[in-house]
Amino acid sequence: MNLSRRIFLKRGALALTSIGTLPVWGPAFLRQTVLATEENAARRGKVLICLFQRGAADGLSMVVPHGDPHYYEYRNEIALRRPAREAGPEGCLDLDGFFGLHPQLAPFLPLYQAGHLAVIEACGSPSTSRSHFDAQDFMESGVAGDKAVQSGWLNRTLRNCPEDRARKLTPFRSVAMTATTPRTLQGDLDTLAIPDLRTFGLGTTKLADAALTRGATAGFESMYASAVQDVLHGAGKESFEALALLKAIDPERYQPANGAVYPQAAFGRSLQQIAQLVKADIGVEVDFAECDGWDTHAAQGAATGALAGKLHDFSRSIAALYQDLGERMADVVILTMSEFGRAARQNGNKGTDHGHGTCFFVLGGSVAGGKVYGDWPGLAPEQLFEERDLAVTTDYRDVFGEIAGKHLGATKLEQVFPGYNVDPRRWRGVLKA
Repeated sequence: MNLSRRIFLKRGALALTSIGTLPVWGPAFLRQTVLATEENAARRGKVLICLFQRGAADGLSMVVPHGDPHYYEYRNEIALRRPAREAGPEGCLDLDGFFGLHPQLAPFLPLYQAGHLAVIEACGSPSTSRSHFDAQDFMESGVAGDKAVQSGWLNRTLRNCPEDRARKLTPFRSVAMTATTPRTLQGDLDTLAIPDLRTFGLGTTKLADAALTRGATAGFESMYASAVQDVLHGAGKESFEALALLKAIDPERYQPANGAVYPQAAFGRSLQQIAQLVKADIGVEVDFAECDGWDTHAAQGAATGALAGKLHDFSRSIAALYQDLGERMADVVILTMSEFGRAARQNGNKGTDHGHGTCFFVLGGSVAGGKVYGDWPGLAPEQLFEERDLAVTTDYRDVFGEIAGKHLGATKLEQVFPGYNVDPRRWRGVLKA
């Protein structure tokens, strides 16, 4: 019998890898580990869902500063039209008379109007690097330019949540819907990296139903017990037996709630599975997912085109997640980010080059939404960063810090963001007091 799932430790975090077809290893046995403990460690606590737009998403197209005339001077071919009746589907969707959403972010508008979505403009890192690799590394590490920091800001956040010490924690405390552990979650605390719950047989009983030979079962049990002992510090034999006895969730049969419909691309599938994990009440505190393809150097388009296609999938996936979670969003915050934005001026290929400031979105029941936060630096030539980019007026660590402290309850934020003077007076107030 070929055992097709294995555990391995990568960069100090727990990851899961599939090399076959039999769903033996993965979240199924981990779920049973949780259920086999003396006390059910799961609870309905605060959850943070971090979504990384890799490739430098163009904040000036996602949230259009239609009230700044220089925007139209710089982008005569790719600018989104001002919101007006005659603009029709080509116009942006007005938020406050100055900023407007890209029309493909239309699913965000009712969330904004209901006060559940906030925008943070001119946000980013003080690092001047325009390297995707370096800028992502710095943002995920929670530093501005220190490559000596090896752990991720969110791993350090979880280490500094004192309320968590008073309760049992589950292996599902920190989950990334990625093939390997993202930089954000690397560190001393284990993280599950699961690219697809279906691959790993979450909640299936195929192991119990399969006609395994006694020898194969004994061999798997031995390896399983060793893995749990080494990684989860649990009782392998008891957990293995629980796997054969307990029935849990089957992602193949999962039905989103409240009429939510997820796009069937990879990002939408990841968010649907995040909803499943959150609603399973297995102790999830942090979920991470990512989507790439935001590096729009050519043929970026305006209301239609390459960027519009990305935003269509992006917004509908997040809106479906919000709708699916329903009342659970009272305890969930969704945070989007990108390593930097795009240049203010379009280039000769009708695209945009690497820039500096961009915009983040924050969604949730505890979000003080319906507002665009941040100090708008302006797009006049003398206001641009290095005479080409939107300047950063909100350091991303002030956004992360507010959410880490006020939502997850982290303390000692100077340890979460080493080398940075964490000052709550700089927080934008995107979360309700």
